[in-house]
Amino acid sequence: MQNRMSISRLRATGVVLVMAVAGFTFEVTSQAADVQRKVETHQTATGETFGSWGPLPTKPTPTLFVLASTMSETLGDAYFRQCGNALSAEGYLLVSIDLPCHGREHRDGEPAGLAGWRYRCEQGDDFVADSNKRFARVLDHLISAGHTDAVKVAACGTSRGGYLALHFAAHDARVKCVAAFAPVTELAALREFHGAAKNALALSLALNRQAEKLAGRAVWIIIGDQDERVGTDHAIDLARLTTKAALAKKLPSRVDLHVVAEPRGHTTPAGAPEQSAAWILRQIATDVSSRR
Repeated sequence: MQNRMSISRLRATGVVLVMAVAGFTFEVTSQAADVQRKVETHQTATGETFGSWGPLPTKPTPTLFVLASTMSETLGDAYFRQCGNALSAEGYLLVSIDLPCHGREHRDGEPAGLAGWRYRCEQGDDFVADSNKRFARVLDHLISAGHTDAVKVAACGTSRGGYLALHFAAHDARVKCVAAFAPVTELAALREFHGAAKNALALSLALNRQAEKLAGRAVWIIIGDQDERVGTDHAIDLARLTTKAALAKKLPSRVDLHVVAEPRGHTTPAGAPEQSAAWILRQIATDVSSRR
């Protein structure tokens, strides 16, 4: 998660920037408006801590899980909020939790961040399964407490957050669509996992192993053509395997893959947040109309 794009921050002090993308018009709030909203911390009855961008709504609301690092760093930064900037203006609730080995989820005696992921793999500790359970418990709480519309749930994530967002979508069918920005898809491709490429748990957690569960699901991925940090080819492989699995099951192929010219390597390409926000709105609208 590096080489941030200033254009993605969309913080023009004192102005409202209006953008039309794929038939949807977004008003992205200025920095002056952003300061009126802050990251708020909550806890479920089962003890899961999660954050929201602003207060929790008093009625069932479309909800976007946003993943990148700690919940405060993710929701508190326009870059990591990604499509959440536009979707928040459309009335979406943005929520996040600390990723494994980040913030409250960092355990004593283990490295922080991605090095911690490797450590847990070496200990045989399936941090992805643990995260999926935590995400699901937060979603259970949001729905039962009347904050989230159960049929309007999406997820997005940047880099390592994209990796866990895709795993969450594969795990929980309540996530109607998922957008991933320069996502990790193969742990062995990360420099933190060099020398551990044959670790059985790390290999089992490759997103390619989730292609069958993602088959027929709405998946949007964007990555630069020179992303050596997470591996452009690995993202392409995931998209192709997911499409292949969908076709084998006679399901519609709903993978939207964007590989774009990006000489800076591992970053979110220009326009990605707005494009993905328009895509999520289409997917949610299509899913809702299909239920009628």
